[in-house]
Amino acid sequence: MLEIRELTRRFGENTAVDHVSFEVPAGLMTGFVGGNGAGKTTTMRMVMGVLGIDEGEVLWQGRPITRLDRRRIGYMPEERGLYPKQPILDQLVYIAQLKGMDRVAARTQVTELLERFGLGERTKDHLEKLSLGNQQRVQIIASVLPRPRALVLDEPFSGLDPRAVDSMVDLLREYTRDGVPVLFSSHQLDLVERLCDRLVVLSQGRRVAAGTVAELRDAGVPRFRLVLGGDAGWVRDLHGLEVLDLEGASALVEVRQDGAEQHLVAEATRRGDVHEFVRVRPALSEIYREATA
Repeated sequence: MLEIRELTRRFGENTAVDHVSFEVPAGLMTGFVGGNGAGKTTTMRMVMGVLGIDEGEVLWQGRPITRLDRRRIGYMPEERGLYPKQPILDQLVYIAQLKGMDRVAARTQVTELLERFGLGERTKDHLEKLSLGNQQRVQIIASVLPRPRALVLDEPFSGLDPRAVDSMVDLLREYTRDGVPVLFSSHQLDLVERLCDRLVVLSQGRRVAAGTVAELRDAGVPRFRLVLGGDAGWVRDLHGLEVLDLEGASALVEVRQDGAEQHLVAEATRRGDVHEFVRVRPALSEIYREATA
């Protein structure tokens, strides 16, 4: 497990990350979301030792993380750092060797990954000759060499086409099945919702929400949809409820007082047919907007 405890980083009078704490459990994908300037990249840089920590600490397996631990973590930074004028196979093999692999094993693993990401016929191409999306694929491969004990990925899906996204997702799931903790940031909330076991939301340098998507959906004010056999206009007169939407026989309400939903159901049943009464859980985009408002 990777643990972030009270991490704080200041730049002059500006506090970019303000006592942020969360966990990245083994074998789970943790999504890291927040607007531009929220502090995601700064937090990841502190985790990886790229930036110094003003306060707080990073733990690996329950103890303070070391330089050797960080060498075994696959890291994809915001600023991509590959060499534009070198053949992609050669530089990936070189990167793998820097991380401790022997040349033969490195070449085998790099070749397999290039094939997997649709670049098997471009191993001799210079990086600058590839499209931005294909350059991103090469950067992804560099981050998983050699097989990492954890992954910290800053916007790994940026610029990828749907096929490359699927390849990346399959690769990440292979790692999580082997117990590897994965932390990745993304602005693609639909993708985060589909992939992540856990979610951490940052706003203005502070953690404003954390948990599974289900936990975050259940943490807000309860909402219910009621569909009747007749007009639902009378719902507006009930205490303890806020009507968010009402059209004909259908009403969407928010419960502002404990037990108000039970009174709603009882009154609806007394008045006639109830076709539907169901709790409506917000989409991740709504959770994000509310948490960062």
